[in-house]
Amino acid sequence: MGQDDKASRRLDPAVDGSGAGALVGPLRDVRDETEISQAPDGAPRAQQPEWRRDFPIDWPIDQYVARRDFAKFLVLTSGAFAAGQAWIAAQDLVRSRRTPPPRLRVASAAALARGSAVTFQYPTPHDPCLLIRTREGELLAYSQACTHLSCAVVPRLEEGVLHCPCHEGFFDLKTGRNIAGPPPRPLPKINLVVEGDDVFAVGVDERTV
Repeated sequence: MGQDDKASRRLDPAVDGSGAGALVGPLRDVRDETEISQAPDGAPRAQQPEWRRDFPIDWPIDQYVARRDFAKFLVLTSGAFAAGQAWIAAQDLVRSRRTPPPRLRVASAAALARGSAVTFQYPTPHDPCLLIRTREGELLAYSQACTHLSCAVVPRLEEGVLHCPCHEGFFDLKTGRNIAGPPPRPLPKINLVVEGDDVFAVGVDERTV
């Protein structure tokens, strides 16, 4: 056997921890040493304790664990995203089939002075609301439950705001939008219709921005 043949037949370290070697011919490449995984005690990987499999000390297996965990993360994230989309679709379906709020007479327009407010319940007897007549004569209505923790808001007509005294939340009187404090979204707006002297509540506009 010539020197070239001897050089082409090299010892390939075993990757199963057996410590045995195998001659490698010219048609088979020797594995890079960074791809070889072997525990310090030399025992096969199948005989290693569980903690060593989960926390490998060698670089190749560590890369494998990282890829495996990343794949798990992708699967879980995709599953959570799909579940979220299904939940949104279900909520839209429920809302589309929900019975519309009733039409309810809430006040006499002539009896409500400018710069004043009265309370009423809509769409159920457990939902307090505010009917406001601004100094300019505009009629506005909002849910009285603060969007933070449902405390009752109080109108400050001279300041142009609705105030939640529980946690110092503020809403704009003209729009009902949250402008200060912890409330995360605007007050639900009660849709009104005026017919003659009668003011009717005809719906609720739930808003997020």
